[in-house]
Amino acid sequence: KKYSNDHEWIEVSQDGKTGTVGITHYAAKSLGDVVYVELPSPDMDVNVGDSIGAVESVKSASDIMTPVSGVVVEANNALEESPATINKSPEDEGWIAKIQLTEKAEEEIKDLLNAEEYLKFIEE
Repeated sequence: KKYSNDHEWIEVSQDGKTGTVGITHYAAKSLGDVVYVELPSPDMDVNVGDSIGAVESVKSASDIMTPVSGVVVEANNALEESPATINKSPEDEGWIAKIQLTEKAEEEIKDLLNAEEYLKFIEE
């Protein structure tokens, strides 16, 4: 997994064609109890840093930014019924979207933080 400074993560599939995106444990904990998730629509073209949805909690709302460019191929519709899944499992069952990666995305992934770098970032 790779992490952004905006507290999103991406896990690239074994074939390197798609990436699963979600928010980190840190972001989920900071938000508090998630009550609503706005998901991206399939076939949505996205560029790194674009908002692909939002997470609303009892305390605040936060945009979900894509850490890479590509095309949304799937959204985690289970979150509409059960938004609290993001609190329980933000880096597994609480994923937000799957994105078909562009060639540009391969370069963008190199700019993201690894787990160790991300931990250091959130400690600062």
